[in-house]
This record gives sequence, structure tokens and C-alpha cells, in this order.
Amino acid sequence: MTSSQAILDQMRREPTNVRFSDLCKVCEKFFGKPRQSTSHVTYKTPWQGDPRINIQNDKGKAKPYQVRQVLLAIDKLKGHQNEH
Repeated sequence: MTSSQAILDQMRREPTNVRFSDLCKVCEKFFGKPRQSTSHVTYKTPWQGDPRINIQNDKGKAKPYQVRQVLLAIDKLKGHQNEH
């Protein structure tokens, strides 16, 4: 089983080659359980607006632009945590 940090490192290196299940694992670590899980899996963020966490499964892979949005959201979340 791959650690969330290893997945995160791989996401930063290669956002075009991320398994959807790995992206979900990272999202759950940082944002908790999804608040919606239909064709889109949506996670709650502690802010309103962008970056939003709304991801889709594309034949087992994560969409690269959604991987980049998740990375932006994680960076923003870490910035919020450092402010408190």
C-alpha cells in the first residue's frame, strides 16, 4: 500500500499519470470523506470558491487538470494551517 505522501510526491512529478483511487486516498487524508459521490466525487474545503475538489474517474485514471486543482487546494490548506 502506497503512503499518501508518496502519492502526493508522484502527483507533483507526474500529474498526467495518477490513478483515480490514489487521488481519492489523498483527498480523504486532507479533506475527509467525500460529501458527494456520484459521477463526480466532491470534497468539502474550509473555504468558499476555488480551488474546489471535484474529481472524476476517467477509466481508472484521474484527470490531470483535477490533479492540479487538488494540489492547489492542498497547498492552500497547508497555508491556512500555518496561519493559525
